[in-house]
Amino acid sequence: MAIVKDNILMQLVRGTLGKQITIYERNGQIIMAKKRGPSRKKPTQKQLEARLKMTIASARAQLMLEDPQIKAYYQSLAGPGQNAYNIAVKDAYRSPEVQNIRLEDQEVVVTAQNEFRVAEVEVKVIDAEGVVTASGRAFLGRNGVDWTYKTTALPAGGKVIVVVKSLPGNQTVKELLLT
Repeated sequence: MAIVKDNILMQLVRGTLGKQITIYERNGQIIMAKKRGPSRKKPTQKQLEARLKMTIASARAQLMLEDPQIKAYYQSLAGPGQNAYNIAVKDAYRSPEVQNIRLEDQEVVVTAQNEFRVAEVEVKVIDAEGVVTASGRAFLGRNGVDWTYKTTALPAGGKVIVVVKSLPGNQTVKELLLT
């Protein structure tokens, strides 16, 4: 690999020359390197899982970008050298995070965060016998992070199940046991 400096010809050239040399730019520097070929090593299990996850994220991103409003949202978040597709893939690759579940009187308050936007939060209250006593969507609070769900009762020995969904449909499920 060689870093090219002060060469007017190389300032204008990018790509592969004769299946031998590749010229590209990274962080403002022009780099000449031997052309890389496909790896001959068998991929590891982690690599296969990452490839599958990326394939799924790409498919979800393409579906999301069919909606003009969502495409405009992702485009507004794109930085230099990025487009709406890049941002949509990044959003589809990661699941939202449930940071905290707390009980305040007859309310379940869920602190949920995603790098871009949490689309919805669903809450189920289950009693000790496993019967769903209450369920529904939580509402986003003024701070933009806390979601509140009002319930009629929080039965002792039961549990609260929270499902947080991102815009592309990724879900994170978390439970809180009631004492």
